[in-house]
Amino acid sequence: MSQINPYLSFNGKCREAMTFYQQCLGGELTLQAIKDTPMEAQCPDGMKEQIMHSTLVKGDMLLMASDMIGPEGFVKGNDIALSVNCNSEDEIKTYFAKLSQDGKIIDPLKEQFWGATFGVLTDKYGVRWMFNYDKMLVKQNGKSSHTLQA
Repeated sequence: MSQINPYLSFNGKCREAMTFYQQCLGGELTLQAIKDTPMEAQCPDGMKEQIMHSTLVKGDMLLMASDMIGPEGFVKGNDIALSVNCNSEDEIKTYFAKLSQDGKIIDPLKEQFWGATFGVLTDKYGVRWMFNYDKMLVKQNGKSSHTLQA
């Protein structure tokens, strides 16, 4: 079953914020620094310790976050996206195509270094959507995963 989860952007404060949320809510926190990904070469030195992707998981609760920001820069209000973990290639393509109508594609669907098809768009109402489909995890587990694999 597909899931929609909140994905927060912190512009340099992700580690601090997610640690705070873990202290408040409990759960297992995973942090992946930019320096530990292939994105390292594309980022300035000052960003390499920042967080590429993080998850806080407790039971069915999932909160994801990053220090990465869109091309328009960090603006309070564009710091939350809806992340959809899809179950099939058809599903991710259908959702992406329909929600991008009259909207703006920020990052087209394509294979990413963590082994998934991924894309980002802003719909016609200004809501940011992130789509992820990990074929390997679907084959292994029979369901999509919420964690990005380096």
